[in-house]
This record gives sequence, structure tokens and C-alpha cells, in this order.
Amino acid sequence: MQLESSNEFLGKEPIGKLLRKLAIPTITAQLINMMYNIIDRMYIGHMPNNGALALTGVGVCMPIIMIITAFAMLISSGGAPRASIMMGEGDVDEAEKVLGNSFTFQIIISIILTIVLLIWNRDILMVFGASENTIQYATAYMSVYAIGTFFVQTTLGMNAFLTAQGFAKTAMISVLIGAITNIVLDPIFIYALNMGVSGAALATIISQFLSSVWIILFLTGNNTILKIRLSNMRLKAIYILPSLALGLGSFIMSASESLLAVCFNSSLLKHGGDVAVGAMTIIVSVLQFAMLPLQGLAQGAQPISSYNFGAKNSQRVKDTFKLLLKISLGFSTIIWLMIMLFPQLFIRIFTDNSGLMSFSISAIRTYFTVMFIFGVQIACQMTFISIGNAKSSIIVAVVRKFVLLIPLIYIMPQIFKNNQVLAVYAAEPVADIIAVIFTAILFTVQFKKSLNSLVSFY
Repeated sequence: MQLESSNEFLGKEPIGKLLRKLAIPTITAQLINMMYNIIDRMYIGHMPNNGALALTGVGVCMPIIMIITAFAMLISSGGAPRASIMMGEGDVDEAEKVLGNSFTFQIIISIILTIVLLIWNRDILMVFGASENTIQYATAYMSVYAIGTFFVQTTLGMNAFLTAQGFAKTAMISVLIGAITNIVLDPIFIYALNMGVSGAALATIISQFLSSVWIILFLTGNNTILKIRLSNMRLKAIYILPSLALGLGSFIMSASESLLAVCFNSSLLKHGGDVAVGAMTIIVSVLQFAMLPLQGLAQGAQPISSYNFGAKNSQRVKDTFKLLLKISLGFSTIIWLMIMLFPQLFIRIFTDNSGLMSFSISAIRTYFTVMFIFGVQIACQMTFISIGNAKSSIIVAVVRKFVLLIPLIYIMPQIFKNNQVLAVYAAEPVADIIAVIFTAILFTVQFKKSLNSLVSFY
């Protein structure tokens, strides 16, 4: 049987070979997916006359986009690993029911989000840090982007079910379709048709529409192992609730990024004005560049860990984590060095405004001070999800964001009053150090318990 028609290879092939096979497409997909917003910001930031303000305005939209992404993560990080575990147990029918319920839930959430964003986007954007100088750009972008909420949800949420079955290349192609479309349409809409930030948003939703069509056609076609069937789309608590519980950790991680963006923007606007918020927009963009490949690597490892956990092969689960940890640490260290040594290279991508560029150099170095250790956080977080440990996944998400980072955003400027703006950015590395230590300790204990609970057949 061909590897792409059955996922039994997840329990047999060498782990290094498997990780390369699955992770390279998922990393590529994450990098391509990153282009949607990155390319928008690149073109917007270089718009003549008002590029810096327009970039800041679109940056204020990021918390809302993060919320949309968070709901997609709720589905992808919960339903997809559960489907993989069930396939490892040999129960494809039950896995298909998880897929069907996940798709239905995603449709419902998309409708609700679209209505909310179309009616209250201006009010939300003002709360999220827009100023009178930037609100016109923020609303122009968000009003168009909101229309494509379902397409964004489908692309980000359902794509994980392709990777969960071992169809990593197919998942990558779905993202590539949208990225190429976005690259082509952005300059046409923004500059040639003089649509500005509205054109950037329109290019994005058209791109996501094409990606979502590709994914739905695949998951309803004959080449997939798990198929979306109408008979499985009626919501049942036995399928959707465990998936939501497992995905809750990733949802909190992503949704809290929105809350963090609001906290950062409000604090930075208070202490540093629009230029400080603009620098944060660049930092978030660079953070995506750094983190999305790590997340792609972790997503590539997820089907291996989940399948073998379901098949009760504890040694392969352990070996997968060790390899994931080594590669994650290596990658995060390399990216950290690049950012610390050459911050100008990253900043110039988004702006040619000398004032914003000069301010952003010290801000970005402060924010990313200890980023090299974050490979530990990603590897542990994704492995918790992969083996179905929803409780631990939620705990590490809550501790890092709500217990540590959000309070520090407001505490640090009070401690370092001589440079309150940089103190806001410094909240990130302080929280990261404590969070990674906590996560490593919790993971050591819980991972051992989970493996001991398995009766290995090997």
C-alpha cells in the first residue's frame, strides 16, 4: 500500500526520516502562510507619504486576526491530534466523526465571528490600541478582512487534518496556492488600483478563499483517508467536547496573543506614542518569522507522536520528542543570533522611515533577548497536545501569558522609570525565562507519567 494512502508508516519508518518527510512541508507551509500578513505589511509600510501610519493601523488589527487564528487553532490543535490517535488505534470511522464535528463547529464559529467583526470592528479597534491618527487605516483593512473569516478559518483549521493523516505535501500545496495568489494581487490592489490597505485585505481573503476550496475538495474527495461526510457533521458531545478540551491550550496561547497585543499597544501608546506601537507591529512580524517555522516543525512531529501514542509505542513517542527538542533548540538559537546581530535586515523589510527604523533596533533586541530558549517551550507544548494531555497544555499556556507576561507589561515600566518604553518590551524575556523553566519541570513529570501509562507492544 502506498504511504500516502495509509498512515501505518507513522509507526514503522525511522523517526528521523519521518520527521523530514512531514516537517519540511509543514515548515514550508508555515513560512508560506506567514507571507499573507508579512507581505501585506511590507507593501503597506512602503506606501508613499503615509506608509508608517498605515503600517501602525494595520498592526492594530493584529489582535483581531490573532483571535480568528485562535479559533482555528482550537479546532486544528484539538481535533487533528485526536484523529491521529484514533487512527493509531485502528479506528478510522471514529476519526472521521471527529473530522466532521470539527468542520461543523468551525462553520458555526466563522459565522459568529464574521457578524461580530462587521458590526463592531471600529469599537474593538479603538479598544485594541488604535489612535485618531491610525483608526482610518485599521477600519479600512478590518472591514474587508472580516468578510473572509470563514476562508481563513477553513485554511488554518482543516489543513491540520491533512497533516494528521500524513498528507504534509498536500497541506503545503494548499497554503502555497493562497500565498502565490496573495503575492500577485497585493501590488495590483494596493498600488495599481490605488486601494491602499483595503486592497491588501482583499488580496488576502481572495487568497484564503482559494486555499480553503482546495482543502475542502481534498477532504471530500477520494484521495484522503479521512473524509468529510454529511452523516458525521451533526455535532455530538462525545466527539466535539474532547477535541475542544485538547485544543484549548493552543486556543489560549493564540487568543492570549491578542490580549497581549492589546496590553502591549496600550502601554506602548501611553509611554512612547504611535512610533512605539509601530515598532511593536514590526516585532510581531519578526516574531512570526521566527516562531512559525518552529510551529511547523512541531506540527510535523505531531502525527508521529499521536499515532504512536495511540498504538502504545512509548519508545517512538520518546524518541520523537528528543529529536523535536534538539532541532527546535538549534533553530531558535540560529534565529536569535540573526536577530541580535542584524536587526536592521528585518526592520527594513517593513519600513524605510528613519525614525521608526532607529527606534525599532533597540526595541527588537530587548524583546528577543532570550528567544534562543523558546525551542524548549514549543517542543514541550506540542508534545503535550500530541499525546492528548489537555490539562498540562492549558496550564503552561495560562502561566506564561496570564500569570507572567501580562502583569509584567505593567510592572516593568514602574520598576525601570528611566526608560519605560524599553521596559515594556523587556517584559517578554523576563516572562520567557520563568515560563520555560516551569514548562520543563512540568513536562519532565507529566511526560514520564504518560509513557508509563502505556503498555508497550515493543
